[in-house]
Amino acid sequence: MMLLMFHPEALAEFEAGVRHYELQQQGLGERFIASVETALDNVISAPMRWPKLTTGVHRHLARVFPYAVLYAVEADRVFILAIMHCHRTPGYWRDRAKQPR
Repeated sequence: MMLLMFHPEALAEFEAGVRHYELQQQGLGERFIASVETALDNVISAPMRWPKLTTGVHRHLARVFPYAVLYAVEADRVFILAIMHCHRTPGYWRDRAKQPR
């Protein structure tokens, strides 16, 4: 199994999504966590399965929620670049892909 690493801003996006959904309805934050964790499990088990969004960056859509996991596959790990709300400004995360990891 490959190692899973998060860009700090991706982790912050995940946490913000949890807070947002929990404020909408009690328990909805937990459902969001489960949805993203399922996507992360899928990515770890078959990282090349999900389509490339751009060179070197794959995208796996979360179920039910309008979020996508954006990630890069490296030699020994999967690097999560963003837990992106699909209605947010596209490409805001691109500079993260260029940063050294």
